[in-house]
Amino acid sequence: MEIKLFSTSALQQETDALVLYLFENETTFDPLTSAIDQALNHGLQDLFTHGDFTGKSAQIALIYPRGSLSAKRVMFIGLGQRADLKLEGFRRAVASSVKKARELKLNRVAAILPFSETWSALDLSRAFAEGAHLGAYIYQGQKSETTEELPAILELFASDDQQSSIETGVKEGSIIASGTITTRNLVNLPPNICTPTYLSSVARNVADRAGLKITVLDKDQIEELHMGALLAVAQGSDTPPRFIILEHHAAQTELPTIVLIGKGVTFDTGGYNLKTGEGMIGMKADMAGGAAVIGAMQIIGMLNLPLRVVGLIPASDNMISSTAFRPQEVVTASNGKTIEIISTDAEGRLLLADALVYAKRYNPAAVVDIATLTGACIVALGSAAAGFFCTDDHLRDLLQAAGNATHERLWQLPLYPEYKKAIESDTADMKNTGGRNSGVGTSAVFLQQFIDYPAWAHIDMAGVMLDLADNPYIPAKGGSGYGARLLAEFVRLWGEKS
Repeated sequence: MEIKLFSTSALQQETDALVLYLFENETTFDPLTSAIDQALNHGLQDLFTHGDFTGKSAQIALIYPRGSLSAKRVMFIGLGQRADLKLEGFRRAVASSVKKARELKLNRVAAILPFSETWSALDLSRAFAEGAHLGAYIYQGQKSETTEELPAILELFASDDQQSSIETGVKEGSIIASGTITTRNLVNLPPNICTPTYLSSVARNVADRAGLKITVLDKDQIEELHMGALLAVAQGSDTPPRFIILEHHAAQTELPTIVLIGKGVTFDTGGYNLKTGEGMIGMKADMAGGAAVIGAMQIIGMLNLPLRVVGLIPASDNMISSTAFRPQEVVTASNGKTIEIISTDAEGRLLLADALVYAKRYNPAAVVDIATLTGACIVALGSAAAGFFCTDDHLRDLLQAAGNATHERLWQLPLYPEYKKAIESDTADMKNTGGRNSGVGTSAVFLQQFIDYPAWAHIDMAGVMLDLADNPYIPAKGGSGYGARLLAEFVRLWGEKS
């Protein structure tokens, strides 16, 4: 879908639909809306008068002009109360209008931004582009017949004095949506395609597109770094592991450095602690954290954010074979700490352990890892938010602000010392799990044993990676793309407020 700007009169714009976004119970219209209402013989006013349309959030109404406008139809989308409107609400309204246009098989749609004192033209147009592209997303995968992308052209009204701001907003919003779509596509791919090698090839394409430096370590190089935790998980698979490194402003070491780490388990059987058949469905998405970091790095590079940012994605399958790691084995991570394996299904934290150690070499101002780590987090928070743990107040505040801005929300959980006691081992420095009780807390405290820098956060996104309902710009089935916008917005805020 292409988003274009137009500055000719909206009344004369030839289009399949002209879209207006209206606030609830506001019947004193701005001049442009009044002119459109007049051209409709006060049809919009009649909708309000008779209660057929009130502007309530997510409400949609259509009027067919019968030649009074150049548009074939006028679509009204409710925004709810003006005082309650946030950019998230507008993103959803735009996505609803795009979905309605697709339902009607419209090829070309024109829209008018709902200007208010709260939001600038730049903010609104950025949110418009995000909502439009993300709402239009359909994963067609490996289907032999594909659906035509509709609408093909989305036009946005911009007066001469607003054109520059709206143009910038549309460009930025399209970049943000594009990185999120990269994340969704990776999560949706079947595991026979999205292997660690394939994941690294997509990362290379992203690096080329976004001007990033990329390094991909193979198994021999991983062994040279003594990443025994990552290698233990990988040793049961015929598909070799990869350690992917993406760098934005790689040479500018004088800039503050943020390191983003994403778990890249491209399929998780559970290993010898085998998942049930039902539990294994969806495990192609166990690399959603790694996909989120790749998508975020795409956004960061294309927006050219003024920080040095490093993305690390340790990638491996977790399979069963005669060479697979087993419960009660002891493995050694790259910082020399030993780990007793209690459950081979607690494998993601092993990949992250070696990546967290590797992050130290960048002298980071902050490190954030993101992973589909525990079922316990799903039990605690469902799909309303991801859980996160944090060692630094400034990092915590910026992550929460980024979560609120993108609606990829976070809820802080504690790093209590009792959790460390739960992972004490008789034969190693620690166990890789503390059992069912406090599973999300013990997983975070396990990861904490591999950090050597003051500002670190761990995000457990297990409940928000797939199948999120009730949001028109997120598919009800498949990858949500969670994390790409969150991490990119966090980096932007760090550069602005640190």
